[in-house]
Amino acid sequence: MEQNLNYPGSDNDPKPDRSLMYMAIVLGFIVLVMGYLTFYVDDASSIFNAKEENKTPTQFDSSNVLIENSSMSEDEVKSSLIKFIEAFYRDQKNGYFDPPSYFSPITKTFYNFHNLTYQRVKEVYLKRMSDRLDFKLDWSVSSLEFNRSFNELTALYWANVTYFQPSQNVDVTANIRYEMIINAEGKISSLREIEINNLVELPRAYQSDTSGFGDNAHTQEQKTNPKQAAVILETSKSEAFDDSKLYDFGNVEIVPEYRGGQKALAMFLASRLRYPAKARENKIQGKVYVAFVIEKNGSLGDFKIIRGLGHGCDEEAVRVLKLSPNWKPAYLNDVPVRTSYTLPINFQLSN
Repeated sequence: MEQNLNYPGSDNDPKPDRSLMYMAIVLGFIVLVMGYLTFYVDDASSIFNAKEENKTPTQFDSSNVLIENSSMSEDEVKSSLIKFIEAFYRDQKNGYFDPPSYFSPITKTFYNFHNLTYQRVKEVYLKRMSDRLDFKLDWSVSSLEFNRSFNELTALYWANVTYFQPSQNVDVTANIRYEMIINAEGKISSLREIEINNLVELPRAYQSDTSGFGDNAHTQEQKTNPKQAAVILETSKSEAFDDSKLYDFGNVEIVPEYRGGQKALAMFLASRLRYPAKARENKIQGKVYVAFVIEKNGSLGDFKIIRGLGHGCDEEAVRVLKLSPNWKPAYLNDVPVRTSYTLPINFQLSN
């Protein structure tokens, strides 16, 4: 009789069922992944969409931010503004800059008060960015202030900005306060830098070729960003040159500058400015915005108060600017040109 022998290790020994163990391992792995996404990733979908986000604009409809905003609560307006500003800077960070998406057809923008079309907004933006490499801007949501007049919103907020400026061979950091005005169509009608604090400029270890600060500066701009510089140069040269025409910053190749730079200008103003007695008595503080013309020889003239404080501050600001030595004029096609300029002069009472 044939015996069926079952002993440990034999082929007839029943095999244990490991399916439950495998299932437990898979479930454990899923739990670990979900835990990681929950605690360490704010938006899990960004992991899978990161590449596409750099190629496409933010899917945010800014057209209805201000429609019927007079009937919106303060919290609703603030929430809409935060979304709008976040999308605006996120798109720029990702390399997407299309003025019609955010700006009104005619816009007062950046550091001047001049009306710019869509095309000019983009040209001025590209020109500024060509001398602001590795540009980073982090705006502070907690600093956001706003007021509304009918269907127009004015937002004020602070941002920390860092970049490398090839024309001066310096790394720049600063805290900048922006004023953004959004019209009834939900578009930016004005975007300006109204205050700069904690400005730090540190020279790079190597020395770039900026001697003469004319053609060489433009050449350096072309080396650092050839595509953008080419657009600017082509646009500038396509404009008919007018010896008596008054240009703004966006239309010149080399902008006007106080001899010695911004620090020298600040020292000059501080040494000449006298606080008006009436303003001191009434504790008036703030900025006086003075517009003037920088002639081809660098002299200043045609002073106008764009936004004043009164109490003698406006007159004092103009008086001091009239004492200014000649500036370096603006240049277009290697020729000095007349340029409009707006300068904020700060009146601050000491503690």
